[in-house]
Amino acid sequence: MTAPKSARVLVALAATLTVGVAEAHHSYAATFDVDHHINLEGKITQFGFRNPHSYIQLEVPDGKSGNVRWSIEWSGTASLATQGINPGTLKVGDLVKIVASPSRVKGEQRAQIVSLVRPRDGLTWGLKGEKVD
Repeated sequence: MTAPKSARVLVALAATLTVGVAEAHHSYAATFDVDHHINLEGKITQFGFRNPHSYIQLEVPDGKSGNVRWSIEWSGTASLATQGINPGTLKVGDLVKIVASPSRVKGEQRAQIVSLVRPRDGLTWGLKGEKVD
């Protein structure tokens, strides 16, 4: 006995959607060098409070003639909200100091946030006793 065509289509659609979700999420350790940390200080040019991961675009002086834009990956909205972070917490132009795990791809200005400090008001996130320079 075979299932009705509509049931087979529904099962196929569910399988397709499940694969898409599984492929959309990645392992932090596969993408970022979680055993190493870098210090970044600069101005926020964009803050995306979204799922599956929030992000910060950060303009960091390169020590030469300009700035380098870094893309910093963060947690999802539910996790950040329970830690006091919301869509209005960070604004374009805010100066922040970030400790992050760099991308495993050499030369890529991409990282995963470990901790954040906003000096103007002392806002901190992710600090577990360590100091951000």
